[in-house]
Amino acid sequence: MLSKKQNIIYYACGENPIAGKGDKSSMSLSPIDIQNKEFSRSIRGYKADEVDEFMEQLAKDFEVAIKEKMSLEVDKKQLEERLAQYRKLEDTLHNAIIVAQETAEDVKRNANREAELIRREAEKEAQRIVEEARYKASRIMAEHEEVLKQAQIFKLRFRSFVEAQLACLELEDWLNLEQDDAESEGSDLT
Repeated sequence: MLSKKQNIIYYACGENPIAGKGDKSSMSLSPIDIQNKEFSRSIRGYKADEVDEFMEQLAKDFEVAIKEKMSLEVDKKQLEERLAQYRKLEDTLHNAIIVAQETAEDVKRNANREAELIRREAEKEAQRIVEEARYKASRIMAEHEEVLKQAQIFKLRFRSFVEAQLACLELEDWLNLEQDDAESEGSDLT
């Protein structure tokens, strides 16, 4: 069984001591109710001055408790609002971090893709340059061989020409031709 003081405190906090904690009572006391409460008198009752003094002190304490409760409720509401803001901020930051991570991954993937494309293009260009160099080298070699063949042919023809001229020089017929020419010129003079 609860004392009267405990009952009053429970009622002040909005709880029904009979129903248990957490249940709101339809009856709620205010400090004015406590101050204005009149008790019936009986023969063997309490001293009225002490009861009045106690009730007055109880009303003051009750008023302080109500003010503290209201202040705590305001503080609680403010803290809950701040907590909600912090949770919202936390969610926003969490989402921002996720977006930043995804963006970083996208940038990394794109950079890798671009690097791979550049590498492939460089390999293709290098292959093309090598093929072109091989083609030019083979063409130059073919031209070189053609020049050597032409030089050999020229050398053989020149040798044949020189040998033919030497053969003509070795023949003494050219001396006879000169004499025949001189004779024919002499007979023309006569």
